[in-house]
Amino acid sequence: MTSSDLDTTTTPGSGTASSHGKTILIGEHAVVYGAPALVLPVLDARVVATVTPVTAGVPGHMLESTVHTGPLDLAPAAVMPTVTAVTATLRHFGVTDRHVHVRVDSEVPTARGMGSSAAVAAAVTAAVADALGETLDAETHHELIQECERVAHGRPSGLDARGVVAAVPVWFEGGRIESVALGARFTFVVADTGVPGHTREAVAAVRERRDHDPAAIDAVIERIGALARQARGTLEAGDAQALGATMDAAHDLLSALDVSSADLDRLVDAARGADALGAKLTGGGRGGCVLALAADDDHADRIAAALRGAGAAATWTTTIGARA
Repeated sequence: MTSSDLDTTTTPGSGTASSHGKTILIGEHAVVYGAPALVLPVLDARVVATVTPVTAGVPGHMLESTVHTGPLDLAPAAVMPTVTAVTATLRHFGVTDRHVHVRVDSEVPTARGMGSSAAVAAAVTAAVADALGETLDAETHHELIQECERVAHGRPSGLDARGVVAAVPVWFEGGRIESVALGARFTFVVADTGVPGHTREAVAAVRERRDHDPAAIDAVIERIGALARQARGTLEAGDAQALGATMDAAHDLLSALDVSSADLDRLVDAARGADALGAKLTGGGRGGCVLALAADDDHADRIAAALRGAGAAATWTTTIGARA
């Protein structure tokens, strides 16, 4: 996908681009140890970036967002990835004499495993390029997003950077990225517990358990990897029932790794109580989001209502594959 595949509009000196959230369909934690993972785009959780020239007399770049509004050089650490998105894109095109005003409108919550920082970086880098009358090819766009992600996360895998610009699930294995063909239309509901995820804590806890009992933990990791391969097959075959079964099994394995929580389990139970085809935690765990698979749009509405009734802070319904 190139930045031209994103939603963009251009007027002289201005640019707009959008991206979206992502989540892990199958493979969290196991991917740390070389197992494959499936990344799901959450197309209905959008980020829109708008870039315009600054007002005459303003001496530098300006940012307008929920985290910081004001001069870019006074932005707090939390938005340094966004600052990087602006400056790295301008530097890429050799522009040093242009100051811009960047507005970011994001529906992707932070610290929920939905790729917030990557989604903002994807939209801002493409919008800055658009304002310059330029287009980013797919790999250049990816590298710019990754530069922002290194500021945010240190050593990003690239999963988020790919997922937030993809229209279909992405397969990640051994550093190799592939788009996954879809055999049918799939509808998912993502629900936010309202509790930030604790990915580093959960990853460290799994590593400690593996140090003490490598055979047992490696067996769980292998089973999660096998479920990821099964899930890819079900997506390609268009078999929603089978995909739901792999999601349920994956949640049970992640619970066995002790990366679930009472909040996550409550929402998973609520989704299953609403007859979801499958439901699981998604992302690092110990907070964050759950993912549920619906039979159709009406069913998704019922699942979303049940999740909100069980305490979800927000829900998103996203469809991949052919839309009705």
